[in-house]
Amino acid sequence: MDRLGLGWDAVKELNPRAVFASVKGFGSYGPYSGFKCFEPVAQATSGAMSVTGEAGGTPLVNGSNIGDSGTGMHLAMAILAALVQRGRTGKGQLVEVAMQEAVLNLTRVKFTGTLATGEPLRRSGNRSPTGGYSDLIRCAPSKPEGGGVDDYIYIIVPPDNPEMFHAAMDVIGRPELKEDERFKTPAARAKNAAALTEVLESWTLSRNKHDVMTAFAGRGMVCGAVLDTAEVLQDPHLRERGTIVDLDHPTRGRFSTIISPLRLSDSPVAPRRAPLFGEHTEEVLRSLAGYTAEEVAALRRKGVVTQG
Repeated sequence: MDRLGLGWDAVKELNPRAVFASVKGFGSYGPYSGFKCFEPVAQATSGAMSVTGEAGGTPLVNGSNIGDSGTGMHLAMAILAALVQRGRTGKGQLVEVAMQEAVLNLTRVKFTGTLATGEPLRRSGNRSPTGGYSDLIRCAPSKPEGGGVDDYIYIIVPPDNPEMFHAAMDVIGRPELKEDERFKTPAARAKNAAALTEVLESWTLSRNKHDVMTAFAGRGMVCGAVLDTAEVLQDPHLRERGTIVDLDHPTRGRFSTIISPLRLSDSPVAPRRAPLFGEHTEEVLRSLAGYTAEEVAALRRKGVVTQG
């Protein structure tokens, strides 16, 4: 924008109330400021990649787009804060978010130990790094064609909530294991995590992940079925909440789409498809630009406006 003469300094001269938002990989100053940055690079340079992966294995890119979407969400918050400030002072300002810093902020809980000791946090895969028990638990095939790569639930038993472990033992019909020395304390459960996983799988391997999730979560346990992307689009919970909806399109037909997770009680928004090319051109020209129907028709004849 600076090269085009439309940078912040130029814009604020034209309109001191403007809020000017900027996203760069590493920000507008600092040793990395001239470097390019994509999603995985933001994860690598923020610490996020270093704490993602199996213990002893290589760093892994997080499957969620925390670099792209996370930066956008931080920018939206910053813009809103600048608008509130403008309401008080009458002045706009430059808002900047760097991708590296946005992902760092999303990863900040992982820095708790490092901030205290200076030592880096090591990857722990699906196991808990905090002394609790957590793991992926295998389940029976959830589809008629047989077992899939995502037939698991993920379960967490926090170290400060032994009631969840007791509930799990009740659900699987092994209440006697509540007093088993291997699992009786949080430290014991963490030390014997592989054995506890084996105990749980002796029950879950005969049940699909949806039934297992219902059984465990229904008793107050923290767990979730590993849903693949196709299963998410058919998930009854998300469909009841309107996060996944089906829309009709004049050229594509009926299709599923993902709606914004934001819920405002006084500002509901009905989902609708994207417009076709030029579909609203005449409406915009007549309502916002003040053109008459005859003038729009003349523009169409000249090829200035394409047919919608």
